[in-house]
Amino acid sequence: MGALDKRKGRRQKTERFSVASDNSLDALFERFYHAKVAEGRKERTLESYRENYGFFVEYMDLRGYGRDVRLVTPDFIREYIVWNLNEKVRFDGHKFKSEAEQTVGITASSVNTRLKTMRTMFRYLAEEELIDTNPFDGVKPVEENENEIHIMSVEQLRKLLAAPNQRRYSGFRDYVVMNVLLDGFLRINEALSLRRTDIDFDLGMITVRAEESKNRKSRTVPLKRQTVKLIQELIKENSDFESDYVFLANYGERLRDGQFRHRLKDYARQAGIPIRVHPHLFRHTAATMFLEAGGDIRHLQLILGHSDLRMVMRYTHLSKASIKHQHEQYSPMNEITGKLNKERKIIR
Repeated sequence: MGALDKRKGRRQKTERFSVASDNSLDALFERFYHAKVAEGRKERTLESYRENYGFFVEYMDLRGYGRDVRLVTPDFIREYIVWNLNEKVRFDGHKFKSEAEQTVGITASSVNTRLKTMRTMFRYLAEEELIDTNPFDGVKPVEENENEIHIMSVEQLRKLLAAPNQRRYSGFRDYVVMNVLLDGFLRINEALSLRRTDIDFDLGMITVRAEESKNRKSRTVPLKRQTVKLIQELIKENSDFESDYVFLANYGERLRDGQFRHRLKDYARQAGIPIRVHPHLFRHTAATMFLEAGGDIRHLQLILGHSDLRMVMRYTHLSKASIKHQHEQYSPMNEITGKLNKERKIIR
């Protein structure tokens, strides 16, 4: 009886989760992944699928669960969210991150990014009728705080652009990258994927190819003549490398996102800039400065390459001084009291 009592209330195990089957999460992920390859998803998107799936199954392994799709329930997903928010070590094992940066808990936006792949995957599995129900249907995204996004000031930009040693090849190349990011309002991968054939040197225009654009649509972007001259000078420096890419590492291979981010962080430290500097900050800053100087938002939309005007507003974090100036200029009180006329005080 003692042996029977020990089994009371326990589920009988008849299958091995480790054996590949129709319920193998790894096998289902590969099916999802190849479907997305067939749909023509960008290489970077496919990389993010593998990376975020890896984070998810890492947690399953940590908890000692088999990689079986039937174990992915709404409660399990919520456990995974809580673990990321409260226990996961940020940048754990990252070779370019200091111990001080490896803090416990990742941001809500990072958690939502990691969940996005899994939501997409399970939606596909449900649509293909490979699973009965989608466990993500009842799980809401983590609420993100709408923190104020900082942009760089003109003085900070000048200091940052002065940081690279332009007498060295890598320093000059990084200086040109920063100029192209700022002048072209480009995403980092759009800039680093530029080829010589993408540039019209006579018109001062570059083409962002559809396969490199986030929305899969090509667009042309104008550059100042001085920026085009910098690109031409860099191409001459690259003449001993057999590559059509404009931005190359020291051995002639295409410069990678991570390499530039690491170097940009060093430049920001040298320049004494107190905010976190990353490649996308150039795009934020450029869009804001464009509007503050009186640029038209519709033209900005074309330069940024957004089909929805609402998306453009995410890049227009206007400074408080600009908002104050606009208010002073267009307040309805100007029509009532006049912009310059003040009532003369006689008595109260």
